[in-house]
Amino acid sequence: MKPFTYERALTARDAAAAVAQKPGAKFISGGTNLLDLMKLEIEQPTHLVDISRLPLDRIEDMPDGGLRIGAQVRNSDLAADERVRTRYSVLSQALVAGASGQLRNKASTGGNLLQRTRCYYFYDRNMPCNKREPGSGCSAMQGFNRMHAVLGTSDACIAAHPSDMAVAMAALDARVETITPAGETRSIPLGDLHRLPGATPHVETSLNDGEMITAVTLPPAPSGRQIYRKVRDRASYAFALVSVAAVVDAPNGRVRAARVAMGGVAPKPWRAAEAEKTLANSTAADQTFTQAADAEMKPAQGRGHNDFKIALAKRVLRQTLADAAKQG
Repeated sequence: MKPFTYERALTARDAAAAVAQKPGAKFISGGTNLLDLMKLEIEQPTHLVDISRLPLDRIEDMPDGGLRIGAQVRNSDLAADERVRTRYSVLSQALVAGASGQLRNKASTGGNLLQRTRCYYFYDRNMPCNKREPGSGCSAMQGFNRMHAVLGTSDACIAAHPSDMAVAMAALDARVETITPAGETRSIPLGDLHRLPGATPHVETSLNDGEMITAVTLPPAPSGRQIYRKVRDRASYAFALVSVAAVVDAPNGRVRAARVAMGGVAPKPWRAAEAEKTLANSTAADQTFTQAADAEMKPAQGRGHNDFKIALAKRVLRQTLADAAKQG
């Protein structure tokens, strides 16, 4: 691990300013991802700004009936909150499906959104990786790419985003609140927070230098049944091969509204817009769910070892939609 300096921020604005002012500075909260990357010398921050003790650890009801989740709320606390379990159960399900109990006790809401890919080649400094060294190439393209993305990729990167929580938040139309070094704030739709790789896979989010996440807001709870389904290689502590977060309101056998997002298949939490379009005002029938899954996965591209993900994603999406459409 390389030497670095450290400070504990007293306010969110101070934290943002400290990171912006010092080249190579990083925020640190739970550290469940950053510390691993530092030990492997993939991340080499010159200065760490500790934001873990900022007063951003509350879950608050909003006037419109939504929920505001502070960036320092721990994953375990968020999953266990009664409001989340009853009104946003897809989020609670996704959190419990992610990582281990020990990690959920430490990992923060803001940190979970910003965790980096678990691509084998990103973690191996002996291999070319455009995320780690822009322009060096993507080893996964012709390498062992079983865990990699099949939607939203580019010739520069096919790494998949690892978060479970972010997939559920994408289906819930979450927004991310931030603060800049100048003290300005903004609210970003979660779908705009993460960037697809394009030609610059090392630029992973739309955040500016020093901009810090302070909270995530959820709109009023949607109608319908909520399900998070995660398919993985083992029953616990494994990243998704394919995951689906679905909220389907289908009274009397007809889909009135559907919100769908997918994980494990793209470089960002993937909002399944084509599936939602197919489901709109349709009959809640097996044929409809099959058509929705086929439409969503039509542009998918496998790279060899991950070809199976396309068929798997269709099956998981179809079955999750069918289950979510069952009212009660």
